[in-house]
Amino acid sequence: MERFFNTAGPNNPEDSYTINPLTRFDLDDILQLIRQKKYFVLHAPRQTGKTSCMLALRDYLNKEGDYVAVYANIEAGQASRNDKATVMKSTIDTLTGEFRLILKNKKADEARKAVQDFGADSMLSQYLSLLCQSLDKPLVLILDEIDALVGDSLVSVLRQIRSGYANRPAAFPQTIILCGVRDVRDYRIVLSNQDIVTGGSAFNIKAASLRLGNFSKEEIHELYMQHTQETGQAFDEACFPMIWEATEGQPWLVNALAYEVTWNMKENRNRSITITPEMIYRAQENIIYRRDTHIDILIDKLSESRVRRVIEPMLTNSDDAEDGLIPTDDIQYVEDIGLIKRERGKPIRIANGIYREIIPRELTWNTQQLLIQQPQWFQRPDGSIDMEKLLLDFQQFFRQNADSWIERFDYREAGPQLLLQAFLQRIVNGGYIDREYGLGRKRTDLLIRKPLTDSYGGPVQRIVLELKIKREALDTVISNGLQQTAEYMDLVGSVDEGHLIIFDRSKDKSWDERIWHKPYTYQERTIMVWGM
Repeated sequence: MERFFNTAGPNNPEDSYTINPLTRFDLDDILQLIRQKKYFVLHAPRQTGKTSCMLALRDYLNKEGDYVAVYANIEAGQASRNDKATVMKSTIDTLTGEFRLILKNKKADEARKAVQDFGADSMLSQYLSLLCQSLDKPLVLILDEIDALVGDSLVSVLRQIRSGYANRPAAFPQTIILCGVRDVRDYRIVLSNQDIVTGGSAFNIKAASLRLGNFSKEEIHELYMQHTQETGQAFDEACFPMIWEATEGQPWLVNALAYEVTWNMKENRNRSITITPEMIYRAQENIIYRRDTHIDILIDKLSESRVRRVIEPMLTNSDDAEDGLIPTDDIQYVEDIGLIKRERGKPIRIANGIYREIIPRELTWNTQQLLIQQPQWFQRPDGSIDMEKLLLDFQQFFRQNADSWIERFDYREAGPQLLLQAFLQRIVNGGYIDREYGLGRKRTDLLIRKPLTDSYGGPVQRIVLELKIKREALDTVISNGLQQTAEYMDLVGSVDEGHLIIFDRSKDKSWDERIWHKPYTYQERTIMVWGM
């Protein structure tokens, strides 16, 4: 039976192509922490392979034979929220089932029965103590989805683990690994009485915090080549830079792109067909449009105020992060959920190309549906886009509708750029919009690519648009914008035309003063500059 690319649940190597989970973290470091009887955290965004890695670690430890290793997902307790008694019983029930699978006896059931009359704030610690005393080897306990618990229940679990720490390993786990989306130090836990407890204060015995990274370029290639080796279906090597740009190794995205292009695109089930870059683009579009669960969770996060405080300045070309106006906790949270990436010496940016595409599309989805403009209005006989006609039409639309339409956006500060992108998304039918934006860039780069034939490798129209908000004197904005537009055109190469679009939000200017367009020559390039 042919294996597949996995997009749901832990990886089973018998069913799906697999990167060895034990190579995705420093196994020697983890073994050293366990030998030193440390408690630590492993965190990563959702669907990056945490569960697969922890199950592999459990199996490795049990095979080596020095410890009893047990993995348990305790997410079920989330439903009971601040009801500590119910959460503790649910957690112990889950643990008992997992222990039963590993121990092949009833020791966990006996410990569970013995603590049923204990109070909620000691039940879990007593259960673990009794169980550890009954084992002939130290216990390594892996608790997954720890941050799914909330409020009083989460604090109680953390404090009970802390309370038994001094009794390890004879009467408490030698090592406990807490797995979740965020590092425990970043928890801000709201109790039922509205007091706030930080994770660091409730769990001050943490020795280390490990973050599970994405796939490397080499691992992506290795994963895809497993499909080629087993089915004979080849990937054009030109696909791999595109896959990296789209995913930057995010494991779910890497697998989802491959599954889409090798299985959901039914014509490609014929394994004699080579996967081409154009197919990868189409697969990416399909994933974004279909809004699979991974994408849907991401979209839902955009409505959170702490996410908006980070993402909106990126869309508006703001310097807020450089000026220290975005709370550090917000930046950390948005990084932990996988939306942004921070690299030493570089501006904060969206984590990968697919997320970069999803965000403005989702924020403008309803607006796109309300626009009456049709792609054929701006299409030349050869299928190319008449961008000058399109932008003239947008100028008139912007003049008549900007204030009322921008009010509809949750991200109002980014309204002008989002409105233009909604307009473009509606019109660029059968083409693609590549977007570059991030904190400190002071601009948004858009590249429109419109294939002029259906065949891969045929002619493609390429149009560069540079979007800027006027925050300085107009001459300065134009001068800087022309340089930036020309640099982006050089970077893209083989560009048909370039446009610099300047949004002037000054309330003291009339629309007649703000709406204009004029061609400029910069380094032998003609760039059309548009005032809005």
